[in-house]
Amino acid sequence: MSDPQQSPLGKAVSYITEYDPALLFPIPRQGKRDEIGLTGTLPFMGVDIWNGYELSWLNARGKPQVATAVFQVPAQSANIIESKSFKLYLNSFNQTRLDNVEALATLLRDDLSQAVQAPVQVELFEPERWAGLKFAELDGYNIDNLDIEVETYSPQPGLLKCDEADAPVDEVLVSNLLKSNCLVTGQPDWASVQIRYIGQPINRESLLRYLISFRNHNEFHEQCVERIFTDIQRDCKPIKLAVYARYTRRGGLDINPYRCNFNAPAPTNLRTARQ
Repeated sequence: MSDPQQSPLGKAVSYITEYDPALLFPIPRQGKRDEIGLTGTLPFMGVDIWNGYELSWLNARGKPQVATAVFQVPAQSANIIESKSFKLYLNSFNQTRLDNVEALATLLRDDLSQAVQAPVQVELFEPERWAGLKFAELDGYNIDNLDIEVETYSPQPGLLKCDEADAPVDEVLVSNLLKSNCLVTGQPDWASVQIRYIGQPINRESLLRYLISFRNHNEFHEQCVERIFTDIQRDCKPIKLAVYARYTRRGGLDINPYRCNFNAPAPTNLRTARQ
């Protein structure tokens, strides 16, 4: 029961409003990693940052409570969670009575950790904390204004080129033109992506063409980011590399994968304008 075609995606469902952890649908990461040659020790560290905006439950007296949530799933976990099943699981708390928000956080942490087979960090933000939440765009040089001709809309790592340089460069490049499609339903997924690296300068026009080439590609968010990381690492051979994507939300959830091969600070979980 780990094949995406067997998940709730693209199927009519009845929303269960009583707590049910069995709704979570884990999918092994390794199948897609095999496609891009990732076997054995991973060439990166990282995390998938999920933001949940539709979370509600009942207190001990039956009064509805609401919160937003941040879930951090380590890239080293065995599984990802299919996003529609995640939404159904969160909605199963709607008519569930809990003593306090700490009890909710414990259930979420335990269930998600069991599903992905690794410790998941959970932080809940009740309404009194919402005013302090901020948003910002990804920092770096935006390459989207480059005047290029584009003909390829399926991933082509051969598009990536490097420029000659006397010394390695240390730069951050950003694009808002990353689009892929859901692996099962074909629905569009929109994202901004940040490439941070040290190494031979990546030709910016080639990088933009490469990112645009995902436009008709069917793959989950986490898998797209790992494909981007692997292609750049293999073809451009940077000394250091980090890839971070901020995807727009669907069903009250957004997913923001981060992959990095050096000891860098964790990315900030600041929403972009599109999120």
